[in-house]
Amino acid sequence: MHAKTHGILQGKLQVKDGLPPELAQGLFAQPGTYTVYMRLSTNAGDILPDVIALPRGLAMKVVGVDGDRLPDASGRTQDFIMVNGPVFQAKTAAKFLGSLKLLAKTTDRMEDTKKVMSSVLQTVNSALEAVGVSSSTVQSLGGAPNVDALGETYFSVTPFRYGDYAKFSLKPVSESLTAMTGKEIDTSVSDDAIRETVQAEMQSISCTWEFQVQLCRDPDAQPIEGSTVEWDQSEAPFMTVATVTAAPQDSWSDEQVQKVNEEMRFSIWTGLAAHQPLGNINRARKETYEHSAGFRAGFNRCPIHEP
Repeated sequence: MHAKTHGILQGKLQVKDGLPPELAQGLFAQPGTYTVYMRLSTNAGDILPDVIALPRGLAMKVVGVDGDRLPDASGRTQDFIMVNGPVFQAKTAAKFLGSLKLLAKTTDRMEDTKKVMSSVLQTVNSALEAVGVSSSTVQSLGGAPNVDALGETYFSVTPFRYGDYAKFSLKPVSESLTAMTGKEIDTSVSDDAIRETVQAEMQSISCTWEFQVQLCRDPDAQPIEGSTVEWDQSEAPFMTVATVTAAPQDSWSDEQVQKVNEEMRFSIWTGLAAHQPLGNINRARKETYEHSAGFRAGFNRCPIHEP
């Protein structure tokens, strides 16, 4: 999954001062400022032309984090992996495996068919949204709107330890980013139109996001084993615990692409025990991500490094 990168950003995460005890947990227990690396991506497992419209992903690595760590989590970093939708597409790891088996049969194959299918599914998705229906399945198969990755709000979709447990989000708040929310990119002009758009935009804009936490308030309405369930924000609102900023930069510089895209890995199991991933989907991701990173390091002959 998420083979294609659209941009690499370096920025700062600043934990808010004076957080109440229920929010002052783990990484966010004390005010502080950390370097972060962010990778914008698309969720396909092969490198596809951008005209094939798929959901966006954002992985963020926070550097210099101290505290008790998760099993096998080397270094001093905390990773967050998010997508631009509030729910996961499958209820269990077993059901997700069924979807992945179908995708695997067409990985690195049938590119022209995928282009046609994506065009049809984008029309279907637009029709569904016009009547107030959102389908993560349709979007994951190629029907997602081809929007600017910088303007999107990203969600963890699965729960993590945070006191009891919570979900995370990264929300654009600076005008430079909110102006891009929902803005569609013309992907007919280039196979890498999203990457080129992000690179052009980041040359001149300063960005601010809010990192937010959605605490569990009702285990029945907000279950751990319920990644397809959107938690009602009127019952469990997202609350800001930190800000993330990025100055103007080259989002596709050779140096950053090598340093982050080639030499780093992102995994929800890299981080603090205070933010342990929860639920069967998250448990299945541990060995899978390790295997993926190991294969990539061997295939590319490029060792993985934690900064």
